[in-house]
Amino acid sequence: METTLAAGKSSLFRQGVQAGMPIAIGYMPIALTFGLLAKTTGLALAEAVMMSAIVYAGASQYIALNLLAVGTGAFEIVLTTFILNIRHFLMSASLNEKAESDVLWKKALYAFGITDETFSVAAMKEGMVNAPYMFGLGVMAYGSWVINSAIGYVVGASLPQSLQESMSVALYAMFIGLLVPALKKQRKTILLAGMAAVINSICTIFLHISKGWAVVIATLAAAIIVQWFAKESEEAQNE
Repeated sequence: METTLAAGKSSLFRQGVQAGMPIAIGYMPIALTFGLLAKTTGLALAEAVMMSAIVYAGASQYIALNLLAVGTGAFEIVLTTFILNIRHFLMSASLNEKAESDVLWKKALYAFGITDETFSVAAMKEGMVNAPYMFGLGVMAYGSWVINSAIGYVVGASLPQSLQESMSVALYAMFIGLLVPALKKQRKTILLAGMAAVINSICTIFLHISKGWAVVIATLAAAIIVQWFAKESEEAQNE
């Protein structure tokens, strides 16, 4: 009986590993780029790897690099990261409805590995999800992100100093590359980006607020204002 149970868990873990392979491959270029930019930002190898291992959130890590580059304080960086990752509470709560009953520490452990991509794969899986499957899925994604971050850093360290310094521009190019496709799909995204830019400019130029706090205020204010307008517009259409 115990042998059958162990074999079943092993099979579920392998299913998770197989489901996580495309995610691991997809994370490679993003993690490599993060490691490269972390080197040009001035982080040590251990700091870059620890950020990927502990924070484990692509967009937040890239923004943290940008904030570090402009001398933002630790509290503002942590707060900005928290705001950006609030959606993970919703994803975890949603996936919990699909998860089999298990001890709390196992759920907490694989909940750490929930990202946009792993959540999508787990949510689309037929039937319930369980700890062995989620561990297999998470190991592939997490391992790829952390290992390739380290590889990207090492590769960046071998580049000429002039090229390392010029790579800081790639951070802004990456944000533009992420923003433009979204701008084409939703008008709300255009309003959100434009509103955040205006508020950030007001905070830094006229109110002389530090760049870190300006980002936090602009993010929160723009999200609230745009969402309020969207709700008012929807209610007006319904009437």
